[in-house]
Amino acid sequence: MRLKHLFYILALLQVVILAMLFYSASQSQNLLFYIGEGVVVLVLVFLVYFYYKVLKPLDAIGNGMDLLNEQDFSSRLKPVGQQESDRIVSVFNKMMDQLKEEKLHTQEQNRFLDLLISASPMGVIILDFDGQITMMNDAALRILEVNDVGQVLHQPFKHIDSPLAQEMVHIPLGKAETIRLSDSMIYRCSHLSFMDRGFPHPFLLIESLTDEVMKAEKKAYEKVIRMIAHEVNNTVAGVTSAIDSVNDALADIPNTEDLREVMASGSERCLGMSHFITRFADVVKIPEPQLQEVDLNQLLLGCKSFMESICVDKNILINMQLCKGGSIAHIDPILFEQVLVNIVKNAAESIEADGVITITTQTNSIEIADNGKGISLETEKKLFTPFFSTKPNGQGIGLVFIREVLMKHGCTFSLRTYPDGLTRFKIRF
Repeated sequence: MRLKHLFYILALLQVVILAMLFYSASQSQNLLFYIGEGVVVLVLVFLVYFYYKVLKPLDAIGNGMDLLNEQDFSSRLKPVGQQESDRIVSVFNKMMDQLKEEKLHTQEQNRFLDLLISASPMGVIILDFDGQITMMNDAALRILEVNDVGQVLHQPFKHIDSPLAQEMVHIPLGKAETIRLSDSMIYRCSHLSFMDRGFPHPFLLIESLTDEVMKAEKKAYEKVIRMIAHEVNNTVAGVTSAIDSVNDALADIPNTEDLREVMASGSERCLGMSHFITRFADVVKIPEPQLQEVDLNQLLLGCKSFMESICVDKNILINMQLCKGGSIAHIDPILFEQVLVNIVKNAAESIEADGVITITTQTNSIEIADNGKGISLETEKKLFTPFFSTKPNGQGIGLVFIREVLMKHGCTFSLRTYPDGLTRFKIRF
């Protein structure tokens, strides 16, 4: 109850008492009436004094508490005409001015941070104390391949169906790790926290390192390949020239056929080494794609016979499931045909014998699936690394060639073995 309401009740009570005194005066002596009237007047004067000196300042303070409770920092208290109370009112008003400025400053900072997070190329995911998602910016949605933020809000982060998310859930709080996925993408992921109401509030940062790492890798292996190719080709040219000269000189000498065969074998071996290093050099010299509008279904049908020739000796069936109406993409048909053939060749080598390779096209994607022995999680992270190969005699350049061509086309891609046992190479335009 307001203090001024209490004052009104007391004043009303005095009026009632005065009325009763009037009534009793009409029934008894006039002296009692005058005494009672004097008492009532004194009490009313005291109540007025008490109200202005005590109740009104207290009521003003109560109004101030209500303003604080409602966080209404734009209103101010009026002086009540009492020195000590007016000092409190003045301090309160100054406090309200400061709170208003702090609130505006905080709102401006929060707005700036919201814009900064929204425009940031880094993925930002803010979690609550239970590990559920409360905010994701556009970069995080794109990186984690989430179509609608509403589908993941207030859901545990570990429930996101993304290879990167499944790797990130294992990062301890306060740590950062570099994660390399099966689509050759590389991310620097951090699990950090900020203080919120005295408690650590967790959040995740995702920074793409793919471009920087790819450029550094390419610069490194280009330099190595050029140096090796230069030395090998110069050496091979000199050795084969000397072998051919000696072989020609031995042609007129009888009983030198065996020696000439050995020298011819050595010459062939040198040429084989030259071809071997040339394959590495070809990865460095991949031309820029000459883009044109191509029907992917027609492209696949055109190279089907060649792909089947790779698989026929291993009893591997190629099954094509082409989308109706065609699948149009802007690609370099020559480079892209080499990519498809390389993928099918790798799939056939994974199957070894007696299997199926299924090629599926959709409006903006191609999927090549095989039922081979599959790829382990450890191997997935290294697949597109230069010179890495799981084959005994592999050179580790096939997937690098595929990676370079697909990235030049602006495609996204992945190579994984799924729970159903199929290994799928997915290409999205």
